[in-house]
Amino acid sequence: MLARTASIRAFTRRDGVRLVAFGLLLALGLGAVLAVDAIPGPFAGSNVIVDDISLVDIRAPLAVTYTSAEATEQRREEARQQVPPQYDYTAQRGQSTAEQQLRAFDVTVDPIDAAFAAILPDEARQAALRQAVPLLTSGARETLAQLDRVEWTALRGEMLRVLESAQGQEVRDTLLAEVRGSLANRVSPRLAPDQRALAGELLSPLLVANSTFDSAATERARQEAASRVGPVRFSIRKGEILVQRGERVDALAREKLALFNLLDPRPDLARAGGWFLLAALAVLLLLGWIWRFRPQIWHRTSALLLIALILLGSAVAMKVTGDRSVLPYVLPTATIGLLLAVLLDAGAALIVIGIAALLGGAMVGTVEYASYVLLGGMAGIIVVRRGERLGHFAQAAVAIAVVQVAVVTLFTLLGDRDITGLAELAGAGVAAALGSAVAAVGSFVVIGSLFGITTSFQLLELANPSQPLLRRLLLETPGTYHHSLMVGNLGERAAEAIGADPLLTRVAAYYHDVGKLANPLAYIENQADENVHDELTPEESVALVKAHVANGIDLAYQYKLPKPLIAFIPQHHGTALMSYFHARAMDRAIEEAGARPGASLAEAAAATVDADKYRHAGPKPQSREAAILMLADSVEASVRSLSSHDEPAIRAMVNRIIHERLDDGQFDECDLTLRDLESIREAFVAQLLGMYHRRVEYPQNKIVEIESRRAAGNSR
Repeated sequence: MLARTASIRAFTRRDGVRLVAFGLLLALGLGAVLAVDAIPGPFAGSNVIVDDISLVDIRAPLAVTYTSAEATEQRREEARQQVPPQYDYTAQRGQSTAEQQLRAFDVTVDPIDAAFAAILPDEARQAALRQAVPLLTSGARETLAQLDRVEWTALRGEMLRVLESAQGQEVRDTLLAEVRGSLANRVSPRLAPDQRALAGELLSPLLVANSTFDSAATERARQEAASRVGPVRFSIRKGEILVQRGERVDALAREKLALFNLLDPRPDLARAGGWFLLAALAVLLLLGWIWRFRPQIWHRTSALLLIALILLGSAVAMKVTGDRSVLPYVLPTATIGLLLAVLLDAGAALIVIGIAALLGGAMVGTVEYASYVLLGGMAGIIVVRRGERLGHFAQAAVAIAVVQVAVVTLFTLLGDRDITGLAELAGAGVAAALGSAVAAVGSFVVIGSLFGITTSFQLLELANPSQPLLRRLLLETPGTYHHSLMVGNLGERAAEAIGADPLLTRVAAYYHDVGKLANPLAYIENQADENVHDELTPEESVALVKAHVANGIDLAYQYKLPKPLIAFIPQHHGTALMSYFHARAMDRAIEEAGARPGASLAEAAAATVDADKYRHAGPKPQSREAAILMLADSVEASVRSLSSHDEPAIRAMVNRIIHERLDDGQFDECDLTLRDLESIREAFVAQLLGMYHRRVEYPQNKIVEIESRRAAGNSR
């Protein structure tokens, strides 16, 4: 069993200091960015509002939905004003008044009827008619005097009809004069104009109001109309203009400004506290995840600093653009995932893009934007892989564009279905995807160099055989060079099998033994017939072999190899026992013990040979790639020494080496699992069988071999 894994690692005091230092700084930085809108803006009274005129465009610092008391009251007042005055008219009252006024009509025209009924000379009748209704104007009296009986009968009947019709309807006291003035117009046009005018004068005093204004009823109706108006709610988007430059600041605008604390600016401590709490939770969970699942990142200050700066930079960018409608969608937020996937790993990239999406959604104020950032970033992380080729970034750009356009489309279908807005956001999504790929390609090498992170492009360059150090290895230590190539092939295949970094493993294998350049003949692969260790004591041989690690580190720094690559040089041996020299030392100790009578050979050997002196200095492998390199290095050297390279022999050797390293605790400090070891074993066996497969024995080769043996025999 592996002694330790990332899931059961103890949280040490050093981890606590690291958590507090990075967590506090990052949480404070993010909180400050998020809470900037809780700081008072420069919108106090005389600063930007003079004589109720705004001197600048005043925008909403955040999105909010609220109930407007001012707008509600305005709507209710409009409803009250639309209610007409209420009167006390009823149909019964109208009928009663009409009957009463018809009787009054009979009384009024009775003298006229009497004048026409009496047998009088024309002059006397005319004089009687002129005196019948004293209140008539002189013109009306003359018109009446000139009427004959037939004309009066027709006029009287028409007046009776008009009075009955007008008085039978509602006649409001406020409109009485107007209705009286229109009576002449209601008389039939078949009558002469002077007769219609006479009818109007006779009827006007008889028409009375049958409907009086009711102030109490009017007020009740207006209150009922106002009560039917519900509260008016406004949804204000972040960045929306509350008052335009040059616009008068009315009561409604002042209410909005007061809502955002822009008239009398004071810090919104509650809102700032909420933002800082969000930042603290996000940072705590992020660092907790890194500590638990990515210890290799947790212990690298430069990697944590990179994550912190990327998060802070993206938060600033989203905060600056968050008050616009389209601009946030143009931001190349997927760059976060691309950079971290290439420079660190996909898991770390995924958790960071998730935190960025959470913060972005909170700042912009929509779930749509959070989904846009998260899903677009995930698409880029999935497709870009380790970014070994430029084509991977191009593929990532396409994937990001497709996903981001799909996100804005689905939210448009679920929302207001604004086709114009969809076109704008889709264009922004495509632009953001292209910008993300370009930004990642243009910056990841520089950022990797600044933060000491080895990029895939650097590794590909270091894998080139024309590199000066590899060239030296080829020319000065051809055996070690060949061994390194074989180890690289084994390591790359095993790394692919368990999902580790195959490129890093292969390049590390090329450089893991560069220290042997200091003394090539001290190592078996570079020796011809003589072995220098035959003339050395085991202690001297151990010191000579150990030296290649220190020499390799010095040489790697001299040739400016990346630090992550240099770390493989001591880790590929770990603290493993140099069993060959330890066995020689034990044999010598046993021989010496045998010369002393009565001494136990095993006890004497154990007392005189310290096994720790025959171990490498370490450290043990800290990553899966380093563990793979340790196994590949031992397997390649051991399998080469086998007399038979059939599958049983190779598999037995691979099994023995893996179990030896496992039992020796060499994998205690890396997150290698037993399942990984099984996959590594099968990958090694398959690769070695391919390297040592049996070839066809060509006749010509056999002839050359026989002749060479004959020549060797003749020379003796």
